[in-house]
Amino acid sequence: MIYYPPSGRRQDPFTLLREVSRAMEQPRQTAFPAINMWQGSDAVALTAELPGFDPEDIDISVQDTTLILSGERESADLPDDAVWHRNERSYGKFVRSINLPYRVDADKVEARFINGILQVALHRPDEDKPRRIEVKSA
Repeated sequence: MIYYPPSGRRQDPFTLLREVSRAMEQPRQTAFPAINMWQGSDAVALTAELPGFDPEDIDISVQDTTLILSGERESADLPDDAVWHRNERSYGKFVRSINLPYRVDADKVEARFINGILQVALHRPDEDKPRRIEVKSA
């Protein structure tokens, strides 16, 4: 099957395959840090991969329904005559804003940093938790 672009020109189908193959070889840009987030009945839990960071280099803040995670990783100190052979790890500042499913109590946010993984528990304020309403019979 030969691909006919909208202009009506014929194009070699292998050219299209080569373009698709080249696009798939390109590294995928993903947001940094990689984050997983899930919701329980009383809290939202979040984990973020931050290898090579110190806890002092990470800032967490909460405003309304937004969690802001930021930090900075310093670049490697190399000798003046060093030449890179691979440079795949990113350095510098990052900021991630994550929308939360509900307001959280900023005073009850808990954060731990274990083996390069940041774990954050964002608790829902008691007054915002759903309440079961008892239905009384007449």
